[in-house]
Amino acid sequence: MLDFKKEDISDVLIRYNVAMEKTMTPDEAAEQLYPKDPLYKAVAVAIYDGEEDDVIEALDALLDAGNDPLKLIDDALLPGMGVVSALYDQGIIFLPNVMMSADAMLEGIEYCKTKTAEVPEAKGTVVCHVAEGDVHDIGKNIVAALLRADGFDVVDLGRDVPTDEVIAAVAEHKPVMVTGTALMTTTMYAFKEVNDKLTEKGFNVPFACGGGAVNQEFVESFSLGVYGEEAAEAPKFANFILKNGADIGKLRDEFHFH
Repeated sequence: MLDFKKEDISDVLIRYNVAMEKTMTPDEAAEQLYPKDPLYKAVAVAIYDGEEDDVIEALDALLDAGNDPLKLIDDALLPGMGVVSALYDQGIIFLPNVMMSADAMLEGIEYCKTKTAEVPEAKGTVVCHVAEGDVHDIGKNIVAALLRADGFDVVDLGRDVPTDEVIAAVAEHKPVMVTGTALMTTTMYAFKEVNDKLTEKGFNVPFACGGGAVNQEFVESFSLGVYGEEAAEAPKFANFILKNGADIGKLRDEFHFH
């Protein structure tokens, strides 16, 4: 055991980042993650700050420098949001900050779209809904915003969505994933009905469920169910599916919370 009176532990503190974590502010942590190029950094800073006007101004500077509008979505906006996501994952910033940043980033995406006649290619489509009988849609709105900010098209069915409407949306849009949120225990059983109808129709699409009413044991009791403890898991699920396929077992193993 170390004798702290005799041993110099400063190197240990630095090695495990303890000293830095005690003194580093969120702004300082973000500074370490920003792109080095000043024009791209300006976009990332504006997204981190959640300042929509500053995002547009920073994009204008990149457009004036001859950059392709659609490439800026992948090269400037998504990396800027990546800074925010990394800080959130580390517990340095919190969900309200993420939502402000997501709104600013989405504004930037829409602005880039106005600067070209080309249509940007989305990573994939996700169908989002709130369980039938449940009118609490804050969680679903956060999920949809974070997915859009990560480059996915979102089919937002709203709240209190009948099961058949979810199935019809899956049939029409062929999503990589379906999300469902439920805040009331009386409504969460609609997820089982959605799951059973999806399998009955032959749709092997991961069904990511979350919200105050559900837990991992309940969600994984039906065949397509994958439990999301927080809204921020949604884009991680979708990206994992794009890379590894719609394997429910792999998803559950990768994102097991208990």
